[in-house]
Amino acid sequence: MSDTLSSWTKTSWRNFTALQQPNWPDQTDYDNALETISKLPPLVFAGEIRDLKALLAKASSGEAFLLQGGDCSEDFERCTAPDIRELLKVILQMAAILMYAGEKPIIMLGRMAGQYAKPRSSDTEIVNGVEIPSYRGDMVNDPEPVKEARIPDPQRMVKGYHLATATMNILRAFTRGGYAAMHRVHAWNNEFVKKSPRGQSYEKLARQIGKALEFMDIIGIDTDIPQLKQASFFTSHEALLLGYEEALTRQDSTTGDWYDCSAHMLWIGDRTRQLDGAHIEFLRGVLNPIGLKIGPSHDIDEIKKIITRLNPENEPGRLTLITRFGAKKIHNYLPHLVREIKKEGFSVVWICDPMHGNTYTAETGHKTRNFNEILQEILSFFEIHWDEDTVPGGIHFELTGENVTECTGGDRKIRDSELKLNYQTNCDPRLNADQSLALAFQIAELIAK
Repeated sequence: MSDTLSSWTKTSWRNFTALQQPNWPDQTDYDNALETISKLPPLVFAGEIRDLKALLAKASSGEAFLLQGGDCSEDFERCTAPDIRELLKVILQMAAILMYAGEKPIIMLGRMAGQYAKPRSSDTEIVNGVEIPSYRGDMVNDPEPVKEARIPDPQRMVKGYHLATATMNILRAFTRGGYAAMHRVHAWNNEFVKKSPRGQSYEKLARQIGKALEFMDIIGIDTDIPQLKQASFFTSHEALLLGYEEALTRQDSTTGDWYDCSAHMLWIGDRTRQLDGAHIEFLRGVLNPIGLKIGPSHDIDEIKKIITRLNPENEPGRLTLITRFGAKKIHNYLPHLVREIKKEGFSVVWICDPMHGNTYTAETGHKTRNFNEILQEILSFFEIHWDEDTVPGGIHFELTGENVTECTGGDRKIRDSELKLNYQTNCDPRLNADQSLALAFQIAELIAK
C-alpha cells in the first residue's frame, strides 16, 4: 500500500465534512439498513472493474470512445424488464452507430443499477406555500410533494440495493444471452423511432452491418463468437450516499485491494468535489475508475490537487473528467482547463456532459433542454480538443428509451408548448430515443475525423 493510502479505510470519510447527505431522522434505523446492505453480495466484481479501467485507458489515448448514458435519477417504479430493455436498446443502437460509422471501439457505460440519489440545491422547498424536505431520489424519499412522503427513510436504500440487483440481472441476461448480438441489430430499433428520419437512417446502417456479417459467413469467417454474440456493458452512478457506498465496499480476495462494488465506475458531482470533503476522501481509496464532474464554478488549482489525490500514480483509465459548462460557456472555460491539465501531464479521459449546463425552465414551467444547444456543446467540445491536441474521449447523456417529450427540438421539433404531452421525469429532462440516435449520428462523424 502506498503512503497516500496508508491512512485510508473505508470508514475514514466519516472524519470529513460530507455534503448533500440526507437528514436521516433515526440513526439506529440508518445504521441497521447499512448493516443489512453490508452483508449482501456485491453488485459488481473486481475483475469487471479492472476490465473497465483498462478500456478507459484506451479512451484516454483515443483508441476507444466512451458512451455513458441513462436516467437522470432512476425511478423505483420503472425497474421493470421492459423499461430496462428499452433503455438498453437505445444505448446499444447508439453504440452500433458510433462503432460502425465512427470506426472506433465503444465502451458502453450505463447510468443504471444505482443512480437513485440526487444532490439538491436546498434541503427544503416550498410547495403550495408549505415548506417540505426536497426530493433526493427514490433511495432517500418519495417524489410526492407532501411532507410525510419526503421524510428520508433508510429502508429505501435497502430497497434500492435489491432493485439494483434486479437491474444487473436483466442487463447481464440481455447483454450476454444473445439479445445484444450484432445479428439482432435490427431488433433494437424502437417502434416509435422506425418511421422517423433517424430511425430510417439506423435501419440502413443495420442492413449494412447485416450484409457485412453475411459476407463474413460466406467466406468462412466464424461469426458465432463472443465478440459478436455478447456485449460488454458496465454501470455507473454518482457516489452520493456515502454510507451506502461504504456498505458495498469490499476487499478483493485475489489482490487485497478495495473496490466499491455498487458499480463499475463512480463519479463525484460538481457539488461534492471539495478537496477536504468526505467524497474525495472515500473515493481516493477504492480502485474503481472515478469520474469528476467539472462545471463553471471550478477552481483550476483545486482541480489539480483533486486529480493528484485521486490518482497519485497517474494511472491511465483511473480518472475521467466530465465537463458540464453549457453551449454558451464552454469556450470560456474548457480551453484553459484543457491546457492546464495537459501542461501537468495528467492522464485523464475527457468526456462531455452536454446536458446539465443547458437546462432552462420553459414558459410552461417544465425544466427542459434544447437539442440544438446540446449538439452545439458537443461540437465545441470536439473542436476545442482538436485545437489543443488532446483527445475527446466520450459523451455523458441523460436519456431514456421512452417516447417522452422532455427536451425540446430534434427531428420532431418538440416545442416548449408540447413538453406536457409526455413529460415523465421526476428530476431532470432526458433525451428520447429519437433525439439520442440523431446525436449519435452527429457524434459518429466527429469521432471518425
